[in-house]
Amino acid sequence: MQERIAKEIQHGRFLAKHGAGEIWNWESPAGKLRWARRVNMLSKHLGPSMSVLELGCGAGYFTRELARTGADIIAIDVSPELLEIARTNCSAPNVRYEIQNAYELIYPEAVFDSVVGSSVLHHLEIEMALREVYRVLKSCGTICFTEPNMLNPQIAIQKNVPWVKRKLGDSPDETAFFRWPLRRLLEQLGYHEVQIDPFDFLHPKTPVPLVDRLNSLGRVLENVPIISEFAGSLYIRAIK
Repeated sequence: MQERIAKEIQHGRFLAKHGAGEIWNWESPAGKLRWARRVNMLSKHLGPSMSVLELGCGAGYFTRELARTGADIIAIDVSPELLEIARTNCSAPNVRYEIQNAYELIYPEAVFDSVVGSSVLHHLEIEMALREVYRVLKSCGTICFTEPNMLNPQIAIQKNVPWVKRKLGDSPDETAFFRWPLRRLLEQLGYHEVQIDPFDFLHPKTPVPLVDRLNSLGRVLENVPIISEFAGSLYIRAIK
């Protein structure tokens, strides 16, 4: 486990040096639309006075938007380099940044109303991380994550072919999820009202003239049985 964490810390240095936003595809016109949609997914259930843990905040792309909800945010990551960028991107008074290991959080049991994150669980040993998240959640607390969908053909290649993974800037151990096994795991760990929905057919490299048209088409495809299963991402919610 320590070796895996060390690799993620090294990957954080790589992202900080070469531009996390570009590697994560948040900076293109299509990427910005995808980012804004995830912001809404992760934050729409939050409000003032709530205690929220952002798992794997990275460079703070989502932290600054989570802060706008008025919730008290603790944003954690294993990468000191990315946390330094996050502090620059968002220094809101209701945000605190901490270097934390997701497998051994320093917080006592049942302290957070919600734990959220974008594209973080697939970097982790999932069962260990979800157990620790469950521990720190309050009773009836919520989790909300957006993660890559292994049924998407590009994602499957990217996460399973080592040279493609390296070329696209992935870390060595990151993966993606099939939604049904992930649902079973969440339920086995004690989460209930588990919802995992495929979404997002809009590719971040979509040419600007086609973005609006393909974004609209993608929203339609998300509601088509079978086809929807091959969307690029999963929207994950559950309650303790």
